[in-house]
Amino acid sequence: MALRKRKSADGDAESRFTPKNAKNVLAVAKIIGPALIPVVAPHVLRGLGEVRDRYDRGRARRLGVPIEELARFSGRGGALHARISGAAAAITELRERQDATADDRTFADRGETTLRQLAAAVRAAERMPTARRKAAHKAASTELDQLEERLLNRLGV
Repeated sequence: MALRKRKSADGDAESRFTPKNAKNVLAVAKIIGPALIPVVAPHVLRGLGEVRDRYDRGRARRLGVPIEELARFSGRGGALHARISGAAAAITELRERQDATADDRTFADRGETTLRQLAAAVRAAERMPTARRKAAHKAASTELDQLEERLLNRLGV
């Protein structure tokens, strides 16, 4: 099906899409479309699956968690939950070190308590109105920043 060509002011041919041409394209699509669906659908579905996989892998990388655990960190507080989980793992590592002192163990106990409270606050904030949720997330993030800084100092990083 050829589109009508018309000369523009500078002498180049440009295509002109008319209502009649659009109607013809739709008529052809109605005839050919159903025959192409069984051929095209598997490729489209595979492509969509690949796009979703790449999106999930990128999101997991941004949160710093394995892709298998990505579902645990969903929702508006997902990034905070991921940070809390990472801090909890680091506190466990601090406690289990060979050269951990009694002071390190005390810090680890208080840190775990703080992390449990932060996790509960972030979960509760999920159902709050936007302004209150953002304020709660900001407060939790600030508290987590301070805890992570003290933890890194204790780990010698």
